[in-house]
Amino acid sequence: MQVKITHDSADNRFEIHVDSQLAGYSEYIESDGVRTFHHTVTLPRFRGRGLAATLTEHALADTSTQGLRVVPACWFVRDFIAAAGDRYSDVVEQ
Repeated sequence: MQVKITHDSADNRFEIHVDSQLAGYSEYIESDGVRTFHHTVTLPRFRGRGLAATLTEHALADTSTQGLRVVPACWFVRDFIAAAGDRYSDVVEQ
């Protein structure tokens, strides 16, 4: 299984592909140095493989590298950040 994550900045989303097939995505709105992640989806046939977590970790790392802050409006992103303890405290917008 080959996993690849891409950033589609034109559509404001990160995508995860498995063997070149779209398996999921995380959408955001970017404004004033903040990315608000509002929707994360894993397509049904790819669920249960941890792909949403892999995608979210990548999206948060990219956001941090870009010097941007995060608003976790999506329940999955919010729960992922909460489970990580203080790991993302420097990135999350309060």
